Amino acid sequence: MNAATSVVRGACHHDCPDTCAWEVTVRDGVAVNLRGDPSHPFTDGQLCPKVNPFLDRVYHPDRLLRPLRRVGPKGEGRFEPVDWDAAITEIADRIGTAVAQHGGETVLPYSLDGTQGLVQKGVLADRFFAALGATQLNRHICGVTAWHGAADVLGVPLGTDPTEIASARTIVLWGTNTLLTNRHLWPYVEQAHGNGASVIVVDPVSTMTAQRSDWHIQPRPGTDVALVLGIIGVLDRDGLIDEERVSAAASGWAELRAEAEALGLESAASITGLAEADIISLAHRIAQQQPAVLRALIGMEHREHGQDIHRAVAALAVVSGSEYMRSTQVYFDTAFADIVPPPGPQRTVNMSALGAALTDATLQPPVTVLVNYGCNPAAITPDQNRVLAGLGRDDLFAVVIEQFMTDTARYADIVLPTTTQIEHLDLMNAWGHLYVSLNLPAIEPLGECLPNTEIFRRLAGALALGASGLADSDEQMARDLLASGHPWLDGITYERLQRDGWARLAVPAGWSALADREVPLPPSGVDAGAQSRSLGPIRLGELRYRPAAESLSGDPELVERYPLALMSLKQHQRFLNSHYGGFEHHLPDPPRPRLDISAADAEARGIAEGERVRVYNGRGELFTTAAISDRLQPGLVTMPFGWWAGEADARTVNVLTNAAIGGDDPDVGSAAFHDTLVEVEAAPDVRQPADRPSS
Repeated sequence: MNAATSVVRGACHHDCPDTCAWEVTVRDGVAVNLRGDPSHPFTDGQLCPKVNPFLDRVYHPDRLLRPLRRVGPKGEGRFEPVDWDAAITEIADRIGTAVAQHGGETVLPYSLDGTQGLVQKGVLADRFFAALGATQLNRHICGVTAWHGAADVLGVPLGTDPTEIASARTIVLWGTNTLLTNRHLWPYVEQAHGNGASVIVVDPVSTMTAQRSDWHIQPRPGTDVALVLGIIGVLDRDGLIDEERVSAAASGWAELRAEAEALGLESAASITGLAEADIISLAHRIAQQQPAVLRALIGMEHREHGQDIHRAVAALAVVSGSEYMRSTQVYFDTAFADIVPPPGPQRTVNMSALGAALTDATLQPPVTVLVNYGCNPAAITPDQNRVLAGLGRDDLFAVVIEQFMTDTARYADIVLPTTTQIEHLDLMNAWGHLYVSLNLPAIEPLGECLPNTEIFRRLAGALALGASGLADSDEQMARDLLASGHPWLDGITYERLQRDGWARLAVPAGWSALADREVPLPPSGVDAGAQSRSLGPIRLGELRYRPAAESLSGDPELVERYPLALMSLKQHQRFLNSHYGGFEHHLPDPPRPRLDISAADAEARGIAEGERVRVYNGRGELFTTAAISDRLQPGLVTMPFGWWAGEADARTVNVLTNAAIGGDDPDVGSAAFHDTLVEVEAAPDVRQPADRPSS
């Protein structure tokens, strides 16, 4: 290489369990190549199809490079350039005036995992909003319900090192499309398969992972708890449970056993739509072909009783002696600790209920300022009509920190341009493996773009917020996070990561939450100062199958009006979420969202392949094209998640999806996206306004 060429190490920021380590080749200040780090054990030199062309995103001609001020109606996307000082001053003035009139809770931050980096995602932003006394956002749209379900059984939802799946004899991929959404785990699945392991997929849809499995079990949507109870009943009946081991390790076995017996195999088969023989065979394989691994990610949580589903799979792992490998951020949440000013008695808003929060005329104080970063709620949040109505309020001052003119940015009063992953520093955790990476900036920020952290530093200065930590540099925050004192961070320093790029957490080899009940604590956790705490016995207890109100087994009157269950899925390798929902070269062919429908359901409605259809329920409607699919069972239709509408009056699948929060607390848990009922009819003379997304 010549003197003007360098290679800079970093890691992918996407909301994905793989958190790939990468290398950026820079020539004369321009990033010219991006590849997976070949030295990283999990990445192994390979990036996924959506990230391989990431440099095209960095240098895309539509990239936002200057601050913008709205000049047209909200949603229309008409803006004029404005300089940074003017933008920051205007935002600070509007926030200051709103807080003076209504109090800090009038400000609502809205963000998620546009970046998963610990620094850019939110350390400084969290400090900023805590100093304001802003409404607290429960970022529960994804992950938290699954977290609670596993924690109900295990105490905390820790699993094992996912690479240990390579030694399994039975692998059950439960409700996860691993090949698509966790592709760097797949080589370990293949390694086990090559050594004779059975790969079984439990999923209502015939995904690409299901099509590569040895056995695809296709229950009716949302009936997973009934299937688990049926399996446990078979294990108990056939003497395949080590009762002495289970009783010693867990409480509540008698109650769980009674629930399985009360449901019975015949009812489990009737509810799930599976043959009794298949439930028996699955139970025997899990129990008799050990070691067995039950692998579940988070898709199943998006139901009214999603927490029960994850609790059920964890309980099945306990009674069958399998490993429960639900990858979560907990490995890292217990290791990295930021001392954020403790929030006061501020109200909370569940991010799934954004539409309700923005349109509730009785809410006091009203939300009059929205600061959106790392998220595209106009595309990804359920109950889209209410979300857009809220974003369109004339009295709502909306700031959007973004890289492109997303559907949400179209509704902003001020749009601030932010850096991409190769333009800023970050510390990268992972929720699918045991490695931490340091992402170093490879190039200077394009145009006038700034990192999220610098934007919040400037806002804090303009508002004269005096809380500690608001002026910390990105490097200082990364150093502080690594210096928490947690035993899993032993030996991992900033200098080491700067030199090597990545390091494995100091989690003991073979560590398992099912066997090792001593869990290291974060410095700010319970029993501060202790190095670990015992989780005590595993909790089983009562577990009942409860159909969701909005499901094919739910409210009969609702089912009569809307007799099809809708699931919004991540379906395409180059297009998994809202990051790429507006970029044509990432989208499938044809580049428009379609409705997958079974042949039987299409025939019953007189719908032909490629015909325009109207999909509707009580929340809204959209018009799209029908694709007749053999991947679906009758009664189920699917559409892809995360598409951009691209026009103010267009709608995507979330105009239909269910925003109801499962569980007893409306502030805690994910929305029941997949518990959505619709009807479909032919609409050949109606054209959807946004057939093709903007780019």
